[in-house]
Amino acid sequence: MAEPASTLAAGSVGSAGLAGSAGTVETQYVDLPGPVRLDCGRELYPVRVAYETYGALSPRRDNVILVCHALSGDAHAAGFAKTPPEESTRDGFGAEDRDGAAPRGLGWWDGMIGPGKAFDTDRFFVVSTNLLGGCRGTTGPSSADPATGQPYGPDFPVITVADMVRTERAFLDTLGIERLAAVAGGSLGGMQAFEWAILFPDQVDAVVAIASTHALHPQGVAWNAIARAAIMRDPAWQGGRYYGTGATPDAGLGVARMVGHVTYLSALALNDKFGRRLQFADDIRYTLTEPEFEVESYLRHQADSFVRRFDANTYLYTSRALTYFDLARQYGGGSLARALEGMSARTLLIAFSSDWLYPPSASGEVTDALRALGKPAEFHVIEAPYGHDCFLLEEARQTPIIRQFLSQHTLAEGQTGG
Repeated sequence: MAEPASTLAAGSVGSAGLAGSAGTVETQYVDLPGPVRLDCGRELYPVRVAYETYGALSPRRDNVILVCHALSGDAHAAGFAKTPPEESTRDGFGAEDRDGAAPRGLGWWDGMIGPGKAFDTDRFFVVSTNLLGGCRGTTGPSSADPATGQPYGPDFPVITVADMVRTERAFLDTLGIERLAAVAGGSLGGMQAFEWAILFPDQVDAVVAIASTHALHPQGVAWNAIARAAIMRDPAWQGGRYYGTGATPDAGLGVARMVGHVTYLSALALNDKFGRRLQFADDIRYTLTEPEFEVESYLRHQADSFVRRFDANTYLYTSRALTYFDLARQYGGGSLARALEGMSARTLLIAFSSDWLYPPSASGEVTDALRALGKPAEFHVIEAPYGHDCFLLEEARQTPIIRQFLSQHTLAEGQTGG
């Protein structure tokens, strides 16, 4: 295991600087010095956080961008992993078309992080962590419970997005980073960015929330409930205590991935890519167990690759956390405007026209509430056909918007002699 870090030297390089890329990177680990207090009333200790960094920390430590990942992501956001995983996190819709022969170890947001990219590592020091409850290096249900020496399983505490953010705050404290130039993320990552701006308003200069929301709509809550039920009704789940038994709930997790993946897409995208084309062109084969249509085969492939890289209990805990997320309920007594009153960060919201899971209207509601409070908020809707997954696919169209927004930080820094 890696030794816990305490501080980062100014000017330290988080990854090799290849032209147009974050280079080859290795995931690092920090053990937090104290417990994390959770919304459920429990404390969690010990807590380990997996992270990667890209770029160089400025002498004033004022150029840090924290990138937060979505449900199935991890700390490896950019560059090529020094030790490539068995399965890539870039396994979603259009991955093969986008990546071609790129190796499995390419980071899930590589098109957005690096020299000259949206999160420009020539200017910013970008930090990406695996969230609390994760299964890719940060403490989660598959980690050892110090009370038993066995994996937590269902004994892991139920967590919230706010708990994830408090863990990220404690992690940055160990690195000696007090303030963030921006917090950025898509989907659940955008939820974390909003939480940062509310929980730590004096420590965040800007928020970049992409394909996100202030609260998941009821249809999204329902689909997440179906996905969790698929896992928990798999006999191999064993009440969450499947570790070391030789049986894992791959069938249930695979169905959860299929359900989730369909919610990330639009009807137009599915029709354009698959239509009703048969898997075997000659004719139907009159079978219940094998895929007849290309879209069925695609979903099966998505399920098979996902279960090889993800933990079922992590899926349950993370899914539950994002359904709990509701800024108006948590901080405003039912009022979104009241919840956002304490925010001081400049806010950029990007939504996609075909995203029905995190629709543009949700980002519009946040924008309207912020502007009504006299707070700076910039909102863009990108016309694109791929649904929620656009935040991973439409990197080129997001880049100029984000670069322009973040350039305001650079200008302000220059004016103050930074």
